[in-house]
Amino acid sequence: YIIVSGGPALLAWEKLRFKADQHDKFYFNFIRPVAWSRISQLQKIHGVNAKITWLVHRPSYELRQRESGKPLIQWIQSVIRKYPTVTLVWFRTGDDVINYINNGQNRRRTKVGGVDFYLHSNKYCFMFDYSSEILGCSKSFLHQRDLRRLKRSAFAKNAQSKSWGCHTGESMSEAWRKATGTKLWGAIGKTDYSDISLNKGVPKLSPRGRWTY
Repeated sequence: YIIVSGGPALLAWEKLRFKADQHDKFYFNFIRPVAWSRISQLQKIHGVNAKITWLVHRPSYELRQRESGKPLIQWIQSVIRKYPTVTLVWFRTGDDVINYINNGQNRRRTKVGGVDFYLHSNKYCFMFDYSSEILGCSKSFLHQRDLRRLKRSAFAKNAQSKSWGCHTGESMSEAWRKATGTKLWGAIGKTDYSDISLNKGVPKLSPRGRWTY
C-alpha cells in the first residue's frame, strides 16, 4: 500500500488571498490524516506487518520549514518511529511517484494494493506543491495524461485507491481506471481539511459533494 502526501502552501502566498479563499494555512493538513488515521486503518485491516510506503513531497516541507522556523522534516520522520514497518520515501517530482508505483519493492513479487493521495488537486491533475513556490500554481504534479505511464502489472487485481483531493472524481478517476484497470475513488466537488483535528484526522467532503470512481 502506498500513501502519497503533497505539501502545504507558503503562508506568504496564502496571506495574499482574500480571507474567504485562504484554506491551506496549517502546515500538516496532508500529514496528520496519514499519521493519525490512515496507517492505523491499513494495519487494522491487513495486519501490523502490512507493507506500507509513505511518499512525501520534500521540497514543499523544506520551504514551509524555512518560512515557519519549525522542524517539519524532523517531525515527519518522527512519525515513522511509531510505525517501524512503514517505509518513508521522500520525492520531488511526479516522475518519482510514477517510478515508485511501477518499480518500487520488486513489483514482480509485491503488487500495489492501493494508493492514497492527500494533496491539492483539480479534476485533471494531482498537485504536490500548489502555492508552495508560486501563488496558485504547481511545479510538481501529475496530469491525468501522465497516468498512461503507470503499469497495469504493478497493481493487484482488486486494488482500491482513493484521492482525498478536490474534484478527482470528475475526470482523474476515469483516467486512472483506463490506465491501471483498477478503481480510484475521488470526490465530485471539494474536500475539506479544516476539521481534521476534530474528525480523527479524516478529511470530509464539502456540502453537496460525493465520492465516485
